[in-house]
Amino acid sequence: MRPDLVQSYGNDSLPRYTSYPTAPHFSPEICEVDYRKWLKSVPLQQPASLYLHVPFCRSMCWYCGCHTFVTKHDEPIALYASGLRREAQLTAEAIGQRLPVSHIHFGGGTPTVMRPETFAELVDLLRSSFLVLPDAEIAIEIDPRTLTKPMTEALASCGVNRASLGVQSFDPAVQQAINRHQTFDQTATSVERLRRQSIGRINFDLLYGLPLQTVESCLDTVRKCLELRPDRFSVFGYAHVPSFKKHQRTISDDWLPDSLERHLQSETIAQALLDAGYARIGLDHFALANDSLVAAGRKGRLRRNFQGYTDDTADTLIGLGTSAIGRMPQGFVQNVVPIRDYLARIAEERLATTKGYVLTDEDRFRAAIIERIMCDLAVDLRQVSRLHGRDQESAVVDRARIDSLIAHGAVTMTTDGLSVNAGAEFLVRSVASAFDAHLVHSAATHSRAV
Repeated sequence: MRPDLVQSYGNDSLPRYTSYPTAPHFSPEICEVDYRKWLKSVPLQQPASLYLHVPFCRSMCWYCGCHTFVTKHDEPIALYASGLRREAQLTAEAIGQRLPVSHIHFGGGTPTVMRPETFAELVDLLRSSFLVLPDAEIAIEIDPRTLTKPMTEALASCGVNRASLGVQSFDPAVQQAINRHQTFDQTATSVERLRRQSIGRINFDLLYGLPLQTVESCLDTVRKCLELRPDRFSVFGYAHVPSFKKHQRTISDDWLPDSLERHLQSETIAQALLDAGYARIGLDHFALANDSLVAAGRKGRLRRNFQGYTDDTADTLIGLGTSAIGRMPQGFVQNVVPIRDYLARIAEERLATTKGYVLTDEDRFRAAIIERIMCDLAVDLRQVSRLHGRDQESAVVDRARIDSLIAHGAVTMTTDGLSVNAGAEFLVRSVASAFDAHLVHSAATHSRAV
């Protein structure tokens, strides 16, 4: 525990660096016309990834920062799914050939609120529109409270082979404060159903920094989770942004832990997972020794995208659905957010892209530095500079921040590059931000560094 580092840097507002530049820098100057041009030039010799956003839940969790809507009815979900199918077709038609696909990720919201037959129709459409490779990873986010036996069977029949289950916390007081009541038995039943259907690659999502959460309740949640032995854990800090997400206003600021307490919660969870045999992956992921993330990290091939850490090496990510972000060799694109607007555009046979960003050589240089820092907790600045034809001396944007981190013993810098020191891993976003040329000009609201 380094309380001096927490006090010095813990309250900084910083991006999570799942992309560079980050989404607040996207512009409406990049629109459907640009995206169609980019799709026509997609490199067909390299597999791509698909992300499908399903923005529906059965109830609202008050901590949620995602674009999602609550519905008790199936009709809006079925209508939206028909829009997803048509968008996938329009995208494939714009490409002109069946693009090979190595990864598919269904995010939300809660994708499993779709009826089993609706989900099956969607997957069938994806397989007919794209060339989904036999060994493709097909992953889905799941709310264990709503996962049914028929839906689990549909997931298996559709080829889903990775499931990410939201747990967050098993503390009843915390669950009451965030409007998410989920028992251990509900979670265990979902895991059992998935494994019975041979969906054995399972992730758990945990949160720290939640209202009324304590170190002991974090530890108790981890102990319960370890009984189920998932392959991976993602451990995120709660981002309290009530000005951006109005439903978070139901959470009183007085219920939230300060930076020191948040850090202690985070490190307690991390240590418990390390003690249980999980390897730490970057900032906030943990995986068993035989997991592909561990192998990717060992080989220096770990990547970071909008779903967090991944071994997906695809340079093309096609986003489908409201608010979905895609990444192309030329830059980023993002779809319209309101469901009504999204469905209207698809009904007009238009792609839903409304903003994006064209990458410059400078952006690619900085993105490479930041990704290596976020993934490896170190970067060879000399090598990255040489690969991008840039001057190594120009790499650091915020020299004062780097010098401060060095003075605090958080970072070691050499003539070749830098590394984050043991005990300061939680400050990796702070280190990465020193290379972010856009941050100084950004008015965006980001989550706390700790």
